[in-house]
Parts: sequence; structure tokens; C-alpha cells
Amino acid sequence: MSFDFVSYFAPVDTDWLEERYFSTHSNFLASVIDIHRTQFPELEGKTLALLGVPESPHFPQTGIHTAPDALRSCLYRLYRTTAELQAVDLGNLIPGETPEDTYSALAEVCRELQSMGLTPVVLGGSRDLLFGQFRAFEKNLHPIELLGIDARFHLGEAPAHLGETPAEDEDAIDPRNVLMRIVTHKPSHLFNYTNLGYQTYLNNPDEVQMIGRLLFDAMRLGDLRAAPEEAEPAIRMADLMYVDASCIRLSDMPGNPDSTPSGLFGHELCQLTRYAGLNEKLQSIGFFSYDPARDKQLLGAETLAQAIWYFLEGHAHRSFDVPRKNQMHHIRYVTSLNSGNHTIVFYKSRKTGRWWMEIASPAQPGSNRERGMLIPCSYADYRTATRGEMPDRWWRYHQKHGKVD
Repeated sequence: MSFDFVSYFAPVDTDWLEERYFSTHSNFLASVIDIHRTQFPELEGKTLALLGVPESPHFPQTGIHTAPDALRSCLYRLYRTTAELQAVDLGNLIPGETPEDTYSALAEVCRELQSMGLTPVVLGGSRDLLFGQFRAFEKNLHPIELLGIDARFHLGEAPAHLGETPAEDEDAIDPRNVLMRIVTHKPSHLFNYTNLGYQTYLNNPDEVQMIGRLLFDAMRLGDLRAAPEEAEPAIRMADLMYVDASCIRLSDMPGNPDSTPSGLFGHELCQLTRYAGLNEKLQSIGFFSYDPARDKQLLGAETLAQAIWYFLEGHAHRSFDVPRKNQMHHIRYVTSLNSGNHTIVFYKSRKTGRWWMEIASPAQPGSNRERGMLIPCSYADYRTATRGEMPDRWWRYHQKHGKVD
């Protein structure tokens, strides 16, 4: 192991957990995840790496920095997933002297884990830690898809001309403007941002309009709750994902100062995080903005711990059923739109029932040939196309590429 992970992490203090939970015969989650207690875990052959970031520089008066261990105290008391996990808990990232130091350390750790084929599961900490996770993708050859389950957009104050670097330096990043800092980060490696569960009355109308101008995707809370399965294709597109505790209604999440009487129920969030676990494309996920100091009975910690459990469960059941050249495991459907200008080919997995649609993407430089690209979609998209109508997902993709006729 050439990268010195040991110097980045402090061991997990598990004095709060009885030794019986670690017994190999106990069937508790603590017994199947290799936890950094006294010895740093072996990473070879693992696919998941949990890591805590006990940092909240912008909220020093709160208990947000204690969230990682509070989440562990509930998570490790749950029983193991129904399929075998190859997971480790690296411990808590040692915060840097400045927030920027912490972002850089988190980026380095996540980048190295991803290069080794492990998916980092970040237990925060405040929401601005997402910037560190995002920077782990700086050396990627292709722009990434970011998805957040969040009640708010967190664009903060936009620069005078969208796309310009803000006047403030990077130390000015905070939980209120982290998305804007990601959008304006140079060099840019963000292709798209999708928000699931935003609540209109909690967002400045200027921010809502800006999301539209940037051609980002957003699904209101009511639409998400009415048809959570329609969020699954968007989740399946994500390379990086985060869950902000404010997306959960107050009755299930007393541990967040921004939670409201509206929001997702705990079991609805669990459905979405299971979709995330099943996403073979996802390379990193974070859980942020939980404050144990507001959560005396750890109800919020229980809610998030169960959502994390469902992510682990989904990850253990990944099916890797993206259509390939050999389509014997998929059913192929061809549809035509009423205009007659477009044909859309759909694929349905015989194994999982998941859908994809094939659309032409722009030609490579120096070539006049379009390439076929598969993007996740839903059965509802197929039904729309069979009526000769253009699926919204198809339209939005081409808008981003500026190719709609």
C-alpha cells in the first residue's frame, strides 16, 4: 500500500459498543466490517470504505463534528446485510489546520480509494465537506454527474457572470454556497447536477431559476414522494452523491437545525439510498449535516444509519446489467416519435427490469459520425415514446448537448 492511509486517520473509539457486537457469530454489522480499532484494516479485496470526517468549521458551537461516531453507534448495532459485504471502516479523518486542508486531505483519500476500486462512504460533518469529495474527481478524463438529496440548492450568492470564479477565495466555501463553489470551480469537471426533494418555499426564486438556466435537473419533494421510482434513473447516472439531513422531515430527523415538518420519511430515504447502492457507476457518497447535540434520543442517527444500511445492502446486490454488445440478457424495443425525425431504442434488463434508452451523442472531434450512448431511464419514458411523444429525459439530455432539432 503505497499511499499512507494510516497517517490520515484516527482509530474508531468503540468503547460505547459491547464486545459481543464484534463476535463473528453475532451477525451484527460490526462483525462483518473490518473496523480500524487498534490496527488499520487491509484494503485489498474490499469494495467499500467508510470514513468519518469530524469537522464543522462553520458551526463550531454545534455538535455536528461528533456526527460520525454517533452514526456508527447506531449503524453497527444493526444486523448484517443479506449479501456478503467487502467493507472497511478507516476511522476518522484527522482534520487539517484550515478547512482547505481538510478538503484537500479528503480529496486525496477519496481519489486514492476510488483508484483502488473502493467506494468511499463519507460520514460527515458539515455539508461543505462535499467540496473535498468533489475534488477527488479533478483528474478524471470525463466530467461527472453529481446528485444531491437535499431540501435546498445551496448556491449562495452567484458571481456577477455565471461561470466566473467568485471573488472570494476557496476558504470562503461554506455549507450555504458549496454548490456554487462546485459549479464555478476551475478547471470544471462537472457535467450535471441533479437535486432530489427540493422544497420550493425554502429556496430563493433566483436560485430556482439559476438551476434551470444551468440546465441542471431538479425534482420537487411532492413529485419525488409521489413516484420515487422515477428518481432511480437519475440516481443511476450519478458518479458522486450526497444526502443532506435536512431532506428528512423533522419527525424523523430532530438532529438538523434546518429540518421542517415536510420532507422525506426515513423509509423513503432508505429506498433512494438502496437505489444508490445498486448504481455500479457511483464512485463516492456522503452523508452530511447531522447534529447529535440536537438529537438526545438518537432518532435522527437511527434514521440515517438505516439509510446507510440500505446503501450497503444495495451495493452488495449490484447486478452489473448495463447492456453490452451481446444483448441476450436484455429486451430491445424500437420506437419512433410523431415528428418522424427521431427513433429511440430502449433496452430492458431481463434480470432486474431496469431500463435504458439509446440516444445519439455528439461526434468526436475530427469525425462526423454520431455515437450511440445508453442512458438510464424508466418504464414511464418508454411508455411516453410509444405514444410518439418525446420523453423529458431524452429532451433534457439533448438540451445539454445543444442538438435538439
